[in-house]
Amino acid sequence: MGLHILGTGSYMPEGVLANDDFKRFIETNDEWIRTRTGISERRVATGEPTWYMGAQAAKNAIEAAGIDPAEIGLIIDTTITQDYCTPSMSCIVQRETGAVNAACFDLNAACSGFVYAMDMAHRFLKTEPSSKYALVLANEQLSRITNYEDRTSCILFGDGAAAAVVEYKEGVLYSSHLGADGTGAKFLFAKSALPASPFIDREKADRQWHDFDAAPEGRYAHGMKQDGKEVYRFATQAMPKAAQAAAEKIGFDLSDLDKIVPHQANIRIIETAMKNMKLPMEKAVVNIAHHGNTSSASIPIALDEGIRSGEIKRGDKICLVGFGAGLTYAAIIMEY
Repeated sequence: MGLHILGTGSYMPEGVLANDDFKRFIETNDEWIRTRTGISERRVATGEPTWYMGAQAAKNAIEAAGIDPAEIGLIIDTTITQDYCTPSMSCIVQRETGAVNAACFDLNAACSGFVYAMDMAHRFLKTEPSSKYALVLANEQLSRITNYEDRTSCILFGDGAAAAVVEYKEGVLYSSHLGADGTGAKFLFAKSALPASPFIDREKADRQWHDFDAAPEGRYAHGMKQDGKEVYRFATQAMPKAAQAAAEKIGFDLSDLDKIVPHQANIRIIETAMKNMKLPMEKAVVNIAHHGNTSSASIPIALDEGIRSGEIKRGDKICLVGFGAGLTYAAIIMEY
């Protein structure tokens, strides 16, 4: 018994940030960015809320699936850039899509979020036979939390959303592996500002937050920070580890995969991870050149584009695999 994808959809904001556009505010150029990351441009929201992007992707996925949204029993939204502390993005997407009978919650596993959420949907549908379908979506607006003064990281990130409608089905290939290494949490993070509370003891806060922020002036500010070398080291090992662990559960040989849909963080990470899995790059679905790193949305955007272009075909054995802040990692092996 496994998970069957009925339909996928995506949404890209209209704003385009090309590599040369960064020259307006940092010292860089197109060649430097492309050769180190594989990115030529990325989309950025110019006013769309995160929930809006997710709702449009969800509507496209529901249309592709050809189902009645009232039959969706669960909505999981995997954003790390939610518009509100509450309500959840999934509740707003429910309102926008008419999935009136769905339970709703948001999930934060950073860039691994979509894979985590797909596995959660699988487990829910397996134990809740009255629910026919689940909607899994990822909507990210990383331009909100990107530090555009950091030339090594700001070039990486973009905005976008994608979704999938899934069902539980007999006789289809399925296996998963989810994991995390919290000792590496400080290598990639984006911290909300401390609340403007009269009870905050700044000296105490400085002591408690020291593991993440070495510089005191950064402890009360928004913005993404990462240690690129540590993230690269983790990612190139964690993605093969997750894929192999999922394969071993069902006695599957990774060489039998038709396509790998990896997290689109950096072309060098993808190339090294594929090499570590002993798989040719031709099996990887790669769209990083036009999207950059869209966190949890990167895998489903690549999945949707791969399906709609014909690169991924019905019956293909595919692996969705990613890593992210936390540090998290996850893989699913399934049949499309």
